[in-house]
This record gives sequence, C-alpha cells and structure tokens, in this order.
Amino acid sequence: MKPKYQLALTFRKALTPPEFMLWERIKRRHPDGPTFRRQYAIGAYVLDFYCIKARLAVEVDGEVHNLPAKAQNDEVRLKWLQTQGIETLRIPAKDIFERADDVADGVWLMAIERLRAGVSPPLSLRDISPK
Repeated sequence: MKPKYQLALTFRKALTPPEFMLWERIKRRHPDGPTFRRQYAIGAYVLDFYCIKARLAVEVDGEVHNLPAKAQNDEVRLKWLQTQGIETLRIPAKDIFERADDVADGVWLMAIERLRAGVSPPLSLRDISPK
C-alpha cells in the first residue's frame, strides 16, 4: 500500500467533478484568511480539503458514503479528527452540483468563524500525527 502522502499526490491529480468545482472556488489565498489545501494527508487519512489555520476538514461525499461500511469508516475518521481538534464539514456532492457558489461561501464562512473564535493551529505536523 502506498504511504498516505503519495496517495494524496495521486488524488490531487484526479479530483472528482464536485471536488474540482469546490476547489476552483476555495483555492484563493489571502495572507490573513483561510488557506485550503486539497487532498491533504494527515495521520492515516487523506482529507479532500483542509485549512490548517482553522483546523477545518472539508469532505465531499458522493453516493458511496451512504454504504454501511463506508459510513462506519467515515465515523471512525471523524472521531479521530475530533481528537486532533479538527472540525469536519461533510458536504453531499449533489449540493455542490446544485449550488457550488453557495457551498463555497459556506466553507469560507465556517473557516473564518473558526479563525475568529481563536482556533489554534497545530504547532507542527507532529502535533496531529497518529498516536
């Protein structure tokens, strides 16, 4: 099995259509605002999008996430991310297809609110590696 960082590199080159649509809208970078990374490897997982400063993960869920085994894996992942102080925003792919601009605005607003609330970014990547 490939290490997660190599898997993330592969995923970056093959975004799904809804991931691409969202990425095109949230990838802008501002010095004081949220900056998102796509297909970000963290611990044992690869997150669709991640804002390090706001400790916000954004996951785009297609139909496969409705399958019981996948839903169970998603729950384990969510709990682990919570132990690392990372909030996860799950977005159904159909919502992005139907109203991508509104979804992107919501993602940005959530990241900004977390920054305003004083969410502390990790001191280093070692702070968020699996124990």
